[in-house]
Amino acid sequence: MKSGIYFSLFTSHYKTMTTFLTAPRLTAGVTHEPAAPVLELRGISVVYTQTGGGPRGLALEDVSLEVETGERVAVIGPNGAGKSTLLKLVAGMLKPTNGQVNVYGRASHEHICIGYAPQRNQIDWSFPVTVMDVVMMGRAGKIGLLRWPRRRDWELARHSLERVHALHLADKQIGELSGGQQQRVFIARALAQEAELLLMDEPLAGLDIPGQEQIFEILDALRQDKVTILLATHDLNLAAERFDRALLLNRKVVAYGLPTAVLSPANLLAAYGGHAHMIKMDDQTMLLADTCCDHGETG
Repeated sequence: MKSGIYFSLFTSHYKTMTTFLTAPRLTAGVTHEPAAPVLELRGISVVYTQTGGGPRGLALEDVSLEVETGERVAVIGPNGAGKSTLLKLVAGMLKPTNGQVNVYGRASHEHICIGYAPQRNQIDWSFPVTVMDVVMMGRAGKIGLLRWPRRRDWELARHSLERVHALHLADKQIGELSGGQQQRVFIARALAQEAELLLMDEPLAGLDIPGQEQIFEILDALRQDKVTILLATHDLNLAAERFDRALLLNRKVVAYGLPTAVLSPANLLAAYGGHAHMIKMDDQTMLLADTCCDHGETG
């Protein structure tokens, strides 16, 4: 992408791109507190008002937890449990009604080390940007508004695309890609941003098994960089098999810890309520969580 086009994108369309692609905040960021956890939530509550002035309700209530460096955490729960709201709070896109969200000991909105990949249905895929445009947006917090990308910025953007096996897509319009390719581009954007905390909202939705495996291969490779990952998913099997910890959420924290402990029948019944069913097969009790209508969560 020509530097003049890049300049135009960030002067004429910055607001639009922030809405659709959640470009990082243009700030120099803050110093990390070395002894602080990557993420700390303390007594977080979020009150919302329904469209049209309807009754107020709680999207999240008294949520507290800590996440340590390099952990991969699955955020699970029924539709409307607050998974997307939680990720947006951590990203600094929303402010809590009560409580504190700290990243490395400082308010999350002060950081430029947080990468965020929203749900695919929240993005305008017809917006005329290429894959390289999107990845270069990851450098915005380092470059600053109205400044030109330098050689190192272009090198980092290309290297980031190489790491997710997508350099050959650099000149493609982002909307032309498959769902799996788009998710890989968002990871490349976080790599170019030099993100230390990566938030992904339903990145596996709609992907086939090979597409999911490609995403996990890339996430596995991020362990060497000690990138911490929070990933919202409805797939309980993946949460159990591929993550260090699981956060089971239904507006409140139902359980948080090792997936084997969190994904107990009692916890799942508490989280999913009437959408979960106990069945017995071969003297073993199993729980099925009904998530058929859970995609596209807004809560």
